[in-house]
Amino acid sequence: MDYLLRINVFIAIISGLSSRFILPKVPDVLHPPIPDDVNTIENSMELIEDQDPEVRPGLFQGDMAMNNDIYSYWRIGLRWDIFPEKLWPNGTVPYVISPIYEPDDQVTIYKAIRTINYMSCIKFVPWDGKANDYLLIWPIKYPAGCWSFVGKSGGSQIVSLQPPDRKGSNCLGTEGRAIHELMHALGIFHEQSRWDRDKFVKVHYENIIPNFKSNFEKQSLDNTTYSYEYDYDSIMHYGKFYFSKSKGKPTMTPKLPGIKKLGQRKAMSKGDCLKLNHLYGCFDNALTRRRYYSICQMMGL
Repeated sequence: MDYLLRINVFIAIISGLSSRFILPKVPDVLHPPIPDDVNTIENSMELIEDQDPEVRPGLFQGDMAMNNDIYSYWRIGLRWDIFPEKLWPNGTVPYVISPIYEPDDQVTIYKAIRTINYMSCIKFVPWDGKANDYLLIWPIKYPAGCWSFVGKSGGSQIVSLQPPDRKGSNCLGTEGRAIHELMHALGIFHEQSRWDRDKFVKVHYENIIPNFKSNFEKQSLDNTTYSYEYDYDSIMHYGKFYFSKSKGKPTMTPKLPGIKKLGQRKAMSKGDCLKLNHLYGCFDNALTRRRYYSICQMMGL
């Protein structure tokens, strides 16, 4: 199966390179928007250089680019009633994968796209060179790491996935981190941001790098609308040591007995799958509801 997938990706790459449209120029350095209230001071960035690649970009909660308006309404998923323009129309997301990536990394990204396409009614489709809004999946050098805008931002929209290097796999060891960032691009926030999270996890503020404590804020009840229980297994949940000021000191631990791990970057959980399908109306039709609900139950972790 992997061999056939590699062949298909190779054909897609060749087809893309021989197409008539020209990719926009992507600079090595970008300055993604950060809410005014988020204290990710430039001179603190060296404190997170050796942390998880979702932490290193130094954006809101580590890996999310958003402006003040979006920040005012952040929740488990963007409020489409407030920001309908952030929803990808008809659940269709045009995308381009950078030719800079090595073939193996392109395969990893393609696996992430194929997974979301199969597990939801959302459809990532290769950019045709005409659509105004599309994802540009690109390895940005600064801020390096894994990061994305939240929801559709318009135009050529960056999803940055740092490829493997001599230090580690970064964002592309498996397709899990790519799925995480693509979920942000679809409008999904972090699981531990829920207003009710304090019932399920304890935040150890004493272990958090001081300048990054704002990344552990939770949303208000007014800004939260969801129908699913708290998901420790979510691909969108922080790990235990995100933004820790010292190795071995957890910044977050589960409160319920029997829970040993927070979050994962392997695959969508059942809850992730259900939330995504719910947000994009995949359950509105009886036939598609039956199909995608069953897929979530069978394939979700």
